[in-house]
Amino acid sequence: MHNLVILSFILLLSACGGASDSTALASEVAPIIPTDPAPSLSACDATTSEVNWDALMTEDCQQLSQYGLFIDSSIPTFDPIAPGIAYQLSSQLFSNYASKHRFIFVPEGEKLAYHPNDTFEMPIGTVLVKTFSLPFDTQVIGASNEVLIETRLLIHREAGWTTLPYIWQNNEARLQQAGMDIPHSLNHQGSQEVFNYHVPSRAECKICHQSTFANHDQTVRIRPIGIKAHLLNRNVNHQGQPTNQLLLWQRLNILTGVPELSEIGKTADILDQSASLTTRAKGYLDINCAHCHNPDGFASISGLRLGFYVDHTSYQYGICKQPPGWDGGAKGLSYDIIPSDGEHSILVYRQQLNQPKDRMPPIGRSIAHTEAVTVIKDWIDAMAPELGSCHQ
Repeated sequence: MHNLVILSFILLLSACGGASDSTALASEVAPIIPTDPAPSLSACDATTSEVNWDALMTEDCQQLSQYGLFIDSSIPTFDPIAPGIAYQLSSQLFSNYASKHRFIFVPEGEKLAYHPNDTFEMPIGTVLVKTFSLPFDTQVIGASNEVLIETRLLIHREAGWTTLPYIWQNNEARLQQAGMDIPHSLNHQGSQEVFNYHVPSRAECKICHQSTFANHDQTVRIRPIGIKAHLLNRNVNHQGQPTNQLLLWQRLNILTGVPELSEIGKTADILDQSASLTTRAKGYLDINCAHCHNPDGFASISGLRLGFYVDHTSYQYGICKQPPGWDGGAKGLSYDIIPSDGEHSILVYRQQLNQPKDRMPPIGRSIAHTEAVTVIKDWIDAMAPELGSCHQ
């Protein structure tokens, strides 16, 4: 019986191939060797002679040149790659006398939607580019008298608008999300101004560009500032001919809904003496202040509303209005605007102050815009006293 069991076991091993066959079978199976996944290519590294839309929509590239926005990536002041076009505002944002070079890129087949008094609706894919260059002498015009400082991008992605600040060094602009102070010295009408030019961080960009939507969670979103009819309603040089900018955008098929020019508001540069004091002052306050001083802006709690279409004879525009949360400064001033008394109006005074806690605007300048201060003071001085009886 014992021998029969042993014989059966031997026959069973033979039927299965035996131990030697099992070893042979195992040796024929290729070992599994783990491999690293193929490295994913960044859209920023794509080589193209066209605008790098994939990178613009999906990545925060470390170098501005990776987006392919200009024919010569080291010169961001002209020659944008199609479909980019330059644009200009009729009232200028003051940034320590810096020159500003603005461009807009609208994806092919897309259009902006006109709005009579607010920011135009812009399709996903729209890119706004603004480069700042500081002069060494404010009385001299031209690139040879300026140094490139920063380029800011506003990109309309699927999730909304995003901001990207780039700083120029050695003919290259690199992303600087934390911002930076850059020392500069310029001659202004015989006086030497020495200051730190502040490039805002991405968080600081949101202060000026924020819009708080009135919903259950008070969502704060970013929106552009200058793409408004009254700021774009001006002539620009196009192919050697003066052309209304809004009509040009309509002709280029990137803007829809433009009415007759006579129906469109219009501002003027603060130094344009052919325009009225009111148009010049309100245009300046609109572009420099109204992005914060509006119901959805960062300074909404102040109650001061400085939009171009707000009635400038009203309390909400500052007539005999006391600002909350400010002590009046060294002069102990009490009212935003005192009709016929610019000298004692806070609106003028805070544009002259340079301390961070006192100056207005709080971001964007390190020195006072003396010419604008004079014009706004003259405008308030010219207001009829009976607009408001303020008590100092």
